[in-house]
Amino acid sequence: MNHRPFLRLLLLALLAAQPGATALHAAAAREPKKAAPKADKPDIKVDLSPVSEGARPGLVMSYADVIEPAQKAVVSVYSTKIIKERIAINPLLRQFFGNIPDQERESRQEGLGSGVIVTKDGYILTNNHVVEGADELKVTLSDDRDFIAKVIGSDPKTDIAVLKIEGRDLPTVTFADSDKVRVGDVVFAVGNPLGVGQTVTMGIVSAKGRSRLGLLENVSGYEDFIQTDAAINMGNSGGALIDARGRLLGINSAILTPSRGNIGIGFAIPVKLAGFIMNSLVESGAVARGFLGVTSDTMTADVAEQLGLPKDTRGVVITDIDPDSPAEKAGLKRTDAILAINGQPISSWEELRLLIAQIVPESTVKLKIVRDGRERVVDVKLGTVVENPNELLAGVDVEPLNLEARRRFRINDPRINGLVITAVAADSPYRDRLEAGMVILQINRGDVTDLRAARERIAPGRNLLAVFDGRAIRFVVVTVPR
Repeated sequence: MNHRPFLRLLLLALLAAQPGATALHAAAAREPKKAAPKADKPDIKVDLSPVSEGARPGLVMSYADVIEPAQKAVVSVYSTKIIKERIAINPLLRQFFGNIPDQERESRQEGLGSGVIVTKDGYILTNNHVVEGADELKVTLSDDRDFIAKVIGSDPKTDIAVLKIEGRDLPTVTFADSDKVRVGDVVFAVGNPLGVGQTVTMGIVSAKGRSRLGLLENVSGYEDFIQTDAAINMGNSGGALIDARGRLLGINSAILTPSRGNIGIGFAIPVKLAGFIMNSLVESGAVARGFLGVTSDTMTADVAEQLGLPKDTRGVVITDIDPDSPAEKAGLKRTDAILAINGQPISSWEELRLLIAQIVPESTVKLKIVRDGRERVVDVKLGTVVENPNELLAGVDVEPLNLEARRRFRINDPRINGLVITAVAADSPYRDRLEAGMVILQINRGDVTDLRAARERIAPGRNLLAVFDGRAIRFVVVTVPR
């Protein structure tokens, strides 16, 4: 039997029975408790001066003074696309309720990118892929002001677009000379990644002159990227790549990554190229590129030796020349080696193509070439690149009906001669009347057998085409905008 509870109660009763016990308890209750001794305040050393203040000469402690002006010129670009979908009606409903037409449904698709204000009156550089197909564009400045933007022009071949907002005395950024960039230069990527708000990341130039990446392969584009390890993520596209003096070095465009996130391989379009595209778009709404008219290969040690040149010679070797091209008119020949354009050395076919494309058409350039082991300088007056060399009408490509084309389109009748339609774009205004495989025999009652003659016969307004559609000859009327 457990006697402990009984003994505890007995002890309490004896204590309570002692004289003055109650008073002692009351006094104890009234006696204030002693406060615990206070701990000493932590001895924290504080320096409230800015990071850059008091820095030793030559020692950079902060880039804030460089970045702040550039940040004001970088904007967020919000795009909206209206997507129309056709919804097919269940055939069973038509059995009961008659011929119910298919329904259309609209939805809004929103996108986010960045841009850079380059003039005080509101011209903005950004990427073509940021604004492509947008029905509405809104630009938000760093001070939260909103503007509706319009597209002045875009160039898919370089992924550059130019926007315009209506404003005055807007913050701008100064252009650097991107040709002088060096691997190891400190750079900053400024933009609105993933919609979190304006963000600045820091890195260095990892490489320059990056091409053959395939980023613009689907449009036969011009690749000449600055590579950086400054963090670039979705939403940074169209933003600024700033150098350590606060100048615009490039327009951030793309990343290489297996996860759609930054892994330190980002690419920017050099500001020299972006500026050339912008000026052309603002002046004419299109990009006019110089045209030489040669096909070439990058010089190798073996080829250089066969041409009587030192093995370490850098340049390109002409492998073919377009008929009636500026190159042919200037007397260039196959196996000529091009070493420089206007004194600038050339080391690859991509570099030659890019440099020529950045020269205004009708300009005369000096090509340093080697022929039969002897150097010479040849003057060439450039032409203009035709972006769609086989296009006869908007979105309609043709080619002469030669033996190969006859086999491909199964046109065996020798009486059928003219231009065969090889492709009709989905957005062509003539898609409802013309299709691939048709042969254009006549335009406005005149026979056509080559593209030049066909273009000369096409006139603004209504045009009468005689076409063979694989079964019979019929007439088609097409209207060309004036």
